[in-house]
Amino acid sequence: MAEAVFSKLETTPGSAAMKLAVTAASGQLGRAVIDHLKTAHPIEDIIGIARTPAKAADLGVEIRQGSYGDRDAFATALEGVDAVLLISGNDAPEKRIEQHRAVIDGARAAGVRRFVYTSVQGPEQGGGFANIVCSNRQTETDIRQSGLDWAIGRNGIYIEPDIEYIDSYRRLGGIRNCAGDGRCAYTSRPELAFAYACLLRDGAHDGKTYNLSGTPISQSDLVGLMNGVLGTEMTYDYVDAQSFREDRIVEIGEFYGTVVAGIYEAIASGAFDNESHFLAATGREHVSWPEFFSKIHAT
Repeated sequence: MAEAVFSKLETTPGSAAMKLAVTAASGQLGRAVIDHLKTAHPIEDIIGIARTPAKAADLGVEIRQGSYGDRDAFATALEGVDAVLLISGNDAPEKRIEQHRAVIDGARAAGVRRFVYTSVQGPEQGGGFANIVCSNRQTETDIRQSGLDWAIGRNGIYIEPDIEYIDSYRRLGGIRNCAGDGRCAYTSRPELAFAYACLLRDGAHDGKTYNLSGTPISQSDLVGLMNGVLGTEMTYDYVDAQSFREDRIVEIGEFYGTVVAGIYEAIASGAFDNESHFLAATGREHVSWPEFFSKIHAT
């Protein structure tokens, strides 16, 4: 699906002289960012950092070893690097903060000038998703206080899980959750990859925090988009928050079930009904959802 919506980066004056690094290079977002960078930046000036370098060896760029939490490893991995993208870790929130601090400290020790971070939109209190949001906010604060030039993106909610669940939705006859009429600023991995490649290459974004997401839509809107490309007649049905949380915990476990339920509770509260800054960050609008779904259907 990454190829369905893939914009070409434009050459930014002065950017070709910079050595750029992307963490979590073996992950899906890291790979996609590097793929974008390769279209407009010298290959020899792109560095991927991975906990297990062999898993990123096929990217065609230099890969260095670095594990979140290992400050010394990152100080070595970032030697000679001008700008680094820190892709937020997926460990427990309380661990994530210290892991990110190690990357920040390693960057400072290596003489990195610019730091770009993938944060997240969402509620900072109440619900099962707030702890994750707060851990990201703490990292944002740590970056702003680091003395480095910085740019921060706040991701919307990935649309990919809903795409992956389409067959399940069809069997169930629709989508059922506790979001109600709340609207969600969704985004996609290809759009985020393009945005972060832009932020990493262009210092004009320094000192700015961007909401990276598309036009907010409701769950009923989402079902309507799916029906439009699939020719189905699925519906959206509201389920109370407690019942939905219990259902998610049974299916995917306590931690992830609570997080997922917390996301939909936050959608219901309006915490994801946010203005997008995608145009300011990239020079173009986020792909529209009708266009996105039409391209997904075509593939």
